[in-house]
Amino acid sequence: MSKGIGKEFMEKTKYKYLEESDQDKGLPQPPLELGYEANSVLIDLPPVENINIKSIDLRKVIESRKSLRKYSKTALNIEELSYLLWSTQGVKQVVSRPATIRTVPSAGARHAIETYLLINKVDGINPGLYRYIALSHKLMEVNLDPEIDEKISNSCLRQDFIKNSAVTFIWTADVYRMKWRYGERGYRYLHLDAGHICQNLYLSAEAIDSGVCAIAAFDDDEINGLIGLDGENQFVLYVATLGKTIS
Repeated sequence: MSKGIGKEFMEKTKYKYLEESDQDKGLPQPPLELGYEANSVLIDLPPVENINIKSIDLRKVIESRKSLRKYSKTALNIEELSYLLWSTQGVKQVVSRPATIRTVPSAGARHAIETYLLINKVDGINPGLYRYIALSHKLMEVNLDPEIDEKISNSCLRQDFIKNSAVTFIWTADVYRMKWRYGERGYRYLHLDAGHICQNLYLSAEAIDSGVCAIAAFDDDEINGLIGLDGENQFVLYVATLGKTIS
């Protein structure tokens, strides 16, 4: 690999190098979220408007925010999981472009990030790997292999607190959903969008007495393979563990 690849990326994704986008060419827009098989197992999540979450002072939460790697053995309940998913990727409205308006910002409202979940301790949900279906606010089973937690932990350079979390969020890029509008510069925006999402997780976790640790250290090829991504058109961007705080 050539030296200075990061500098080259920043240089070559400047506006002056951008070519006509597929949007400008009049090519059809990609779907607002990834599809799934008709026989997929889906789990309904409680409607967010029915969930009672305690109020928190935003300034206090921002000032006290820190990464937490040790969690209690207490499980989340499904209402808390529903709240966290809504806070980080919830769809508030589908507008006529079409585009989704969500609880987090995204470049051009492209929202080209999908949320996978390694669930370890959530009441009423079997441990395993799931995907959040944001448009219908449901969970989809992906992999219930009893060793999937060990495998994902190993792919994240053996950070064992992943196995001790209640749930680990894994955010993945659906690249063309962003590139359709922004071309190569879209890669920059994917990483920015992941940061917006993760910060919402940090802040919303405080309302359910939980803590978060963001993770960017992982073997890309290994974790992509575990989730079933090709590593080119779809790939893992960011990971974050979450669990109840220790009293």
